[in-house]
Amino acid sequence: MPPTSPFGRTVCAMVTPFTPDGALDLDGAQRLADHLVREGGCDGLVLSGTTGESPTTSDAEKSALVAAVVEAVGDRARITAGVGSASTAHTVELARAAEKAGAHGLLVVTPYYSRPPQEDVAEHFRTVADATGLPVMLYDIPGRTGTRVEPDTMLRLAEHPRVAGVKDCAYDLLGSAKVIAATGLAYYSGSEELNLPLRAVGGVGYVSTVANVAGPAVAAVLDAYDRGANEEAARLHQRTLPLVELMMAAGLPGTVTAKALLGALGLPGGPVRAPLRPASAERTRALLAARAELGL
Repeated sequence: MPPTSPFGRTVCAMVTPFTPDGALDLDGAQRLADHLVREGGCDGLVLSGTTGESPTTSDAEKSALVAAVVEAVGDRARITAGVGSASTAHTVELARAAEKAGAHGLLVVTPYYSRPPQEDVAEHFRTVADATGLPVMLYDIPGRTGTRVEPDTMLRLAEHPRVAGVKDCAYDLLGSAKVIAATGLAYYSGSEELNLPLRAVGGVGYVSTVANVAGPAVAAVLDAYDRGANEEAARLHQRTLPLVELMMAAGLPGTVTAKALLGALGLPGGPVRAPLRPASAERTRALLAARAELGL
């Protein structure tokens, strides 16, 4: 049986839909969230993460998005709000606002740009975890923040009663496996190509950008693994790799490629906000072809 977690298992890092003129599209967000839960194989949604363009949405927009999506999906999925920022005080404000708006959990990224030492990183997370009654998923993505959450720091943070999970983008399976073995932290792959490898060493699931447009295909990998069909899981995982590479590792941010596909499929997404720019028609055609190869 797969391990349990307060954040879900097959979690989509949902885009934030905007109207054609760039305003927050709450109706579109509700329709997309319902689609991802009802037809997309997602039992959890992360809002206002990197894929959700959190650097370019306001605090008020973040709260309104949480409230709208919670209203749309009810108890059918766990809603985790991205609340991380470079400032501890601001992160606490966002965390309290997300709790008030109805979020079920918090995604908290390492403070970025200032590159704090490890004890300061730990204190940042503890302060945020102390600020609400919600479970916290730590977001370890040193390639963007400039600072790793070292395994020893994870071990210390696991002692906090509300630090419950990790979105793992550190590309260190050994370090992740050691923390999983020593703690009860629920580990999620935040790097699509490691969804199956991390599950195989004790992870819970994934927080996936690709799930915006191919949720059933990425969920099928874990479903096969969890029923003991390891060879099938490997084959299904390998099938997703062309789309994963084109969406996540071919020069454009996952937000851009996900929104290009959503638009082509007639699903809510809308434009990206500057400084991001939309995908070209040629790239969108290639993305559609890669998705079609999955039988979707």
